[in-house]
Amino acid sequence: MTTFIDRTTADPTSAALEARFGLRIASLLNETRSSADHDISERLRISREQALARARASRLATAPVTAAAAPVVGLSASGAAMLGRHPADWWGRIASVLPLLMLLGALVAIDAWQDGVQIGAAADVDAALLTDDLPPEAYSDPGFAEFLRAPQE
Repeated sequence: MTTFIDRTTADPTSAALEARFGLRIASLLNETRSSADHDISERLRISREQALARARASRLATAPVTAAAAPVVGLSASGAAMLGRHPADWWGRIASVLPLLMLLGALVAIDAWQDGVQIGAAADVDAALLTDDLPPEAYSDPGFAEFLRAPQE
């Protein structure tokens, strides 16, 4: 019965045991190679070369991602996780300043809108005063000034 080892879940101790077993088999094969026939030794040599080629191919297929291709995650001085090549990367700086600029722009737009609303309300009161027939004494009456400040329904 053949047993296959799942290399994705193997722990380092089993990998070390497997490597030692492989070295023992290789040393036994090297010892018996000198006493074997030429035909058998050639077949063993070709088998070894094929096994090495397969091992190289499997190592290349499962090679870890190099540092140049892998994204780097770093911590800033404040402890925030930052994704990028280097904390001083200019794209990272732009990305960190952009929300602040958007917030500042939104506050300026809200302030301009609020000023427009207040100017519009004052213009409505002024237009109502200028188009209404009032005696001049009404403008000096404190109750009339309070009436103008009260919200219109």
